[in-house]
Amino acid sequence: MGELLLTDTQEQYRRDNASLLSGATPSSVEILAHLETSLFRLSLFERLAAVRAQIPGRIVFTTSFSLEDQAIGHAIFSQQLPIDVVTLDTGRLFAETHQVWAETEKHYQVRVRAFFPDTADLEALVSRQGDSGFRTSVVARRACCYVRKVAPLDRALAKVSGWITGLRADQSGERARLSFASFEAERRLLKVNPLIDWTRDDVAEFVRAHDVPINSLHNRGFPSIGCAPCTRPVRPGEPERAGRWWWEQDEKKECGLHAALHQGSVNHNRADAMP
Repeated sequence: MGELLLTDTQEQYRRDNASLLSGATPSSVEILAHLETSLFRLSLFERLAAVRAQIPGRIVFTTSFSLEDQAIGHAIFSQQLPIDVVTLDTGRLFAETHQVWAETEKHYQVRVRAFFPDTADLEALVSRQGDSGFRTSVVARRACCYVRKVAPLDRALAKVSGWITGLRADQSGERARLSFASFEAERRLLKVNPLIDWTRDDVAEFVRAHDVPINSLHNRGFPSIGCAPCTRPVRPGEPERAGRWWWEQDEKKECGLHAALHQGSVNHNRADAMP
């Protein structure tokens, strides 16, 4: 990959976000600056193609087969982009999630690689907590999320240059702080959120327009879908993620996959860039 020439805007991005880029190599900083200041102009197809073109090495997209992830998956599969698509099978997914997983593989003639919890770690967790001990405290729930989600994710992202997610800024207050691209110092990779400036209506329109398979739970009041014991339908007027770990009072409803929420440049310019 040739050296990227930064525009004045990109140079300003690099100066403004110096603290968030600590530990990143000069080439990674240049890539981040370029992505952060250019992706907003592009369609989703173009965004994914640009990410693949600009980030050298292996790129992984982690899908939960959510509405957002199905949109991103479509843009990857339909262009046959060399991006590894993987999922985390926690052992407690809804039957409907397994169904759309199978439909997705059939529709695009692909295989989505699954990462599972470590057997010994899972047995130890259940031995300590029991079947539903994750409901006893936030600490216990996060321990369950760590074994079933975070540890498998760490294996999925080993020796990876780039990580693509389906996060949107309007999903929660914490996620509103995210930008198109950031540097994850702990994992030493570039993280890209190609739908960060889209609304849920944008995503729904995209999947309808492109006949993308979706989880049937989305039509039954589940805007956000995780493990079956930890997800309920949302009530009218509730936030999108209110159905996740609903028994907890803490409004920061995250499982730990996206613990490092960086506040980079958040100029989510829409520019009518919908496909």
